[in-house]
Amino acid sequence: MNITIVGTGHVGLIVGLCFAEIGHRVYCVDNDEAKIKALKEGRSPFFEPHLDDLLKRAIEEKTVVFTTDLSEAVKHAEVTFLCLGTPPLPDGDADLSFVERVTRQIATMADSYHLVIEKSTVPVLTGERIEKTMRIYRRGRDGDFDVASNPEFLAEGSAVMDFLCPDRIVIGVESERSRKILEQVYAPIVDQSFPWRLQAERRKSGGDVPLLVTNRNSAELIKHASNCFL
Repeated sequence: MNITIVGTGHVGLIVGLCFAEIGHRVYCVDNDEAKIKALKEGRSPFFEPHLDDLLKRAIEEKTVVFTTDLSEAVKHAEVTFLCLGTPPLPDGDADLSFVERVTRQIATMADSYHLVIEKSTVPVLTGERIEKTMRIYRRGRDGDFDVASNPEFLAEGSAVMDFLCPDRIVIGVESERSRKILEQVYAPIVDQSFPWRLQAERRKSGGDVPLLVTNRNSAELIKHASNCFL
């Protein structure tokens, strides 16, 4: 499947390279030209076990395109994951300006059905805000869209293995179409059917990975509940 990742920070880069590792074709977008240049040259902006192996393989096999061109990336795929920073504002609220800005751009760039998936840590009801923005800025354009939530549960130092061999995958959806797409995206991880090429033992002894399907608000709340327990 063709997938676009917006943001190449700790979450976005790992998610993009891991999706490529399990067989998807990925565009990774960032507005930091220096970072994109380094990634094209095979240099990761941070250290994470196994990440260099994934980056090297993605470049050699041409399964990932690193770009600053969001329009090109959006038109490449029908699925876009938002892996953007949501830093705290002075009053403690999350700064959603990056999410809002990119959502507006996607709405005006996508020329067919598009599934926008929030993967950043965001307040509950952010999905509704994204959907409202998409609806406003897609007026007069062809193609429907969906908005879903797919929280990440990655820990520094084990993030690659956390993604490829997770304790669970949570998807928050509001339509059957978006549910089926996300099930297809994660199928190789759910049934652990992708070829393991990392020089490390998988932590899971066998069996399927639980994929939990909820509504969008519940998925957003699950992320915060998980953070609280941690």
